[in-house]
Amino acid sequence: MEKNMEKVLQKAEVLIEALPYIQRFNRKIIVVKYGGSAMSNQELQRNVIKDVTLLKLVGFKPIIVHGGGKEISRWVSKVGKEPKFVNGLRVTDQETMEIAEMVLNKVNKDLVTMVQELGVKAVGVSGKDGGLLQVEKKCPDGQDIGFVGEITSVNPKVLYDLLEKDFLPIVAPIGLDAGFQTYNINADDAACAVARAVKAEKLAFLTDVEGLYRNFQEKEGFLSRISVSQAEELIAEGSVGGGMLPKLGNCTSAVRNGVNRVHILDGRIPHCLLLEIFTRQGIGTAILDDSEME
Repeated sequence: MEKNMEKVLQKAEVLIEALPYIQRFNRKIIVVKYGGSAMSNQELQRNVIKDVTLLKLVGFKPIIVHGGGKEISRWVSKVGKEPKFVNGLRVTDQETMEIAEMVLNKVNKDLVTMVQELGVKAVGVSGKDGGLLQVEKKCPDGQDIGFVGEITSVNPKVLYDLLEKDFLPIVAPIGLDAGFQTYNINADDAACAVARAVKAEKLAFLTDVEGLYRNFQEKEGFLSRISVSQAEELIAEGSVGGGMLPKLGNCTSAVRNGVNRVHILDGRIPHCLLLEIFTRQGIGTAILDDSEME
């Protein structure tokens, strides 16, 4: 009986610890970038969706921006093509673009279904809907990598309308250029652009790493909180490499452009989103504005 009572009291403690965060972020917009391993594992996928649904039910206004890279690569291989990347960006010819759009739309509607199974109304949109994501052709280091878009402008009206009507928007990273050509967009870029446009209180990246380290290669000196200036120093020093480099660049750009704080979380940990937002310690890395750090 005593043990049971202890468990019950621990649950109460957890809820009490969450209370100030629920009060602080009530009616605030939170953008969740969802991709990586958390997306390819059915159970982790369900946990993420449960987390986002809970955020919605306690008064937050979440928006999900998702990727689908591993699934796109799987389908590209199925038609006998070799997936190719330049600087982490998928080389996207016309056929690959058609596959990417098909896969991303399927992923989008699967996520909508999962959210609705949990009793929350969701609407899936792509960046083509309502002129949400306008792009131009992206040429990294002057290379032509096909239909890969650089976001030039965001029209968040469709997202505001959905939030106002109590829907949870789920965004697929596809956009149109001025000539109405369809482009594939890096999901991190899309999440940052959306977060900046809606002046999100938080932007959470669910990734395949635990967060930031002072020495990323050796996984030494874990950083649970870091200012945007300190993050920019890490980039300048070359302490961060690989796929984390563009991600961190996106994070600092988001904070510099009105997003209150950015979280880098390990999406492989069940309920990482709730642990980061509702507990004092958190579990990932939070990137804050310099003034907030002080």
